[in-house]
Amino acid sequence: MPFNQIVSKYMPHASFEVEQGESGWNNTTRFVTTPEGRAVLRIYETHRDLGKVRFEHDVLIALAEQQMPCAVPLPLRTDKGLTYTVLEDGTGRYACMFRYIDGVRPNSNHPNTAVSIGEMTGHLSRALARVQVSRATAYPPYYELEAAHPTCTEERIASFCLSPPEAFRQQAYALVRIYEEFTMFHANLTHLRKLPHQLVHGDINHSNVLVSDSDQGQGVAVLDFEFCTWDVRAIEPAVVLSGYLSESPDWIQVEAFIRGYNKVISLTDDEIDAIPLLVRLRKLDVFIHFLGRYLDGVDAPEVLCQQIRDVARGLGTLRQEEEQILHMYRQVIREQMAVK
Repeated sequence: MPFNQIVSKYMPHASFEVEQGESGWNNTTRFVTTPEGRAVLRIYETHRDLGKVRFEHDVLIALAEQQMPCAVPLPLRTDKGLTYTVLEDGTGRYACMFRYIDGVRPNSNHPNTAVSIGEMTGHLSRALARVQVSRATAYPPYYELEAAHPTCTEERIASFCLSPPEAFRQQAYALVRIYEEFTMFHANLTHLRKLPHQLVHGDINHSNVLVSDSDQGQGVAVLDFEFCTWDVRAIEPAVVLSGYLSESPDWIQVEAFIRGYNKVISLTDDEIDAIPLLVRLRKLDVFIHFLGRYLDGVDAPEVLCQQIRDVARGLGTLRQEEEQILHMYRQVIREQMAVK
């Protein structure tokens, strides 16, 4: 990786050290330390789309001008005044650097963490509703599942789920269940399109937020706006809730998150009713995302196998618990209104 070459475009006259960082599924991350402070270097690994990079950076710059109780990454500029650069290794990959934000990954078992993530999600949603970016969004809404990944057409998804390759034969039953959920979801598209829309982050989870090192209840920042797009407002809390609603739902965390989020954002009745459907949509989108990565040769079969198991279990749990989710959401609202 030409890390030094990239950093030199942002800091041509500074001395610096590049350190290993936590990288996600889609990007490579490194920390850069200089005498003046620290920065974060990111290399986009799964797309070569400059429009996506520019849109993400435009949103972040606009958010930085708003007053929020939590921070977002601020893109730095190269010596040519750009917020991005192209790697000179022939791959066509883009890289960028952001101002470093001091904080730690949250403890997923701490209820105060869920409250703080709820509050951060609400404050960010409110700020994104005010953001105006002239550039067109790079991603379709979540509910346009067939457009979620260029490789995953409806026909290809059906073929894979109903006639899986040999490496996925043991997941045949899980794939049929996923495809059944996929086909049932389409019956609700008209309803979803009528819900309130705005810009959304689209991927808030424990790996994309920071909290205070000394206080898990103090949210510090929301990171990774790569999938920011125009979508249903309620998809934002649904994405977070999806992470808590796995094979064994963590109801303490679910209630804590709802309490934090509802302090800031009051969803309409129609939006609340749609939460289980939107959680289902998130899980289907995760499957399509990793199916696309497998079909593109990015991931080995073992990675997709694990995602198939997780998604199928999560969808099964959701079918059993969706009434409990709605009951809990409305109960939190009643309790908070009684306090007011």
